[in-house]
Amino acid sequence: MPEQDPLRARFAAYRGDLTDRIDGPGPDAARRTLRRRRRAAVATGAVAVALVVAPIAAVAALRDAPSPAPPAATPTADPTWSPSPRPSPDASRSPSSSPSSPAAPDGRITERQLRAARPDLPAWAGRNCADTTRVTLLPATTPEVDRPYLISVTHGDVDADGATETLALLGCRIGEASAKQVVAFDRDAAGRIVTLGRVTRTHEEGDGGFEDVRAVAVADGKVRVQVADIQPCCSIPAYWARQQWRTYGWDGERFAQTGGPTTFGRDSRLTDLAISAGPFVLGPADEHGRFQGTVTVTVTNRGPLDANRVAFRHLEAFGTPDGGDWYRCEPAREQPEWPSCLTEGVPAGERRSWTFRFRLGPERLEAGPSIWLVHYGADHRYWPDLTPGDNHVVVRVDR
Repeated sequence: MPEQDPLRARFAAYRGDLTDRIDGPGPDAARRTLRRRRRAAVATGAVAVALVVAPIAAVAALRDAPSPAPPAATPTADPTWSPSPRPSPDASRSPSSSPSSPAAPDGRITERQLRAARPDLPAWAGRNCADTTRVTLLPATTPEVDRPYLISVTHGDVDADGATETLALLGCRIGEASAKQVVAFDRDAAGRIVTLGRVTRTHEEGDGGFEDVRAVAVADGKVRVQVADIQPCCSIPAYWARQQWRTYGWDGERFAQTGGPTTFGRDSRLTDLAISAGPFVLGPADEHGRFQGTVTVTVTNRGPLDANRVAFRHLEAFGTPDGGDWYRCEPAREQPEWPSCLTEGVPAGERRSWTFRFRLGPERLEAGPSIWLVHYGADHRYWPDLTPGDNHVVVRVDR
């Protein structure tokens, strides 16, 4: 097509002029510009050198070197990737090891912190201690009654969350004795002291009731409480009390007993004694106007145990001992509440009688005195009776 030759000539001239404009000064100037850029890249740091200079140098080497013959096709294996070993599902992990399970707050609380916190308390189950909301706990030495006080604190993990909680033994004085309860405390996510729940309390309801808490411990995520069926006070000796360890666990909402005895049952150290008495018989007055009187007392042991000793109290109300079976009584000892007569025991299923004679002054007895019967052991310790209602008798006076 000869008519297009002038057009081709024009395009050729245009391309030559445009090429000169684009190429600029030529390849030497381009290399100098590239070297300046390399130096600027090096000034930015070692990381930029590794990422920029090395690839550029490799490209330059490839441009200058002759193209090598293609290597023989040799199959190569892909790099092997081994996942990080995962812990066994049975392995124990710290609560803080998983970002989705934040660590439980530390619930270790001191006595001073607990007293300053004014916590809420569970109800005292009908006792006179009405304080249950924002309670200021008094120290254990307080003499105040009807006010909650702090006896002791114990620490351990009681709800299996991996953190430590605080168990407080609390009391509330009712006369000489105290109502008691064991309460668990923890901290919330903000660090505030909160009441987790009551573990147990003293109560009289049912066969499982107990009147004292002696000790609190934590073992294997369980709370162990030492309880007693009697709280020594008001002249009640400490050796009367029977003690048990009972175990309690947290079920997610409350504490419940999970182990140990649930009742005390009948005290195997006690027996059932009963007393009866004839009239107090007064004889005629002597020349000084004094009287002589006698009374016969009978003790029956209904069992189940032998009574090593029996004692009679308040015999002195009849007068001065003056013969009869007083010789069967042990000599008086310098011991508090020593009875009027401590004498031999009564085997289970048997009965025995004593006749006591007294000397009285001119004044006559207007009413018959009472005689009280007490069970004593061989070690001179005295014991309550299984049915105490028949352990005393009012004696009639015969003139």
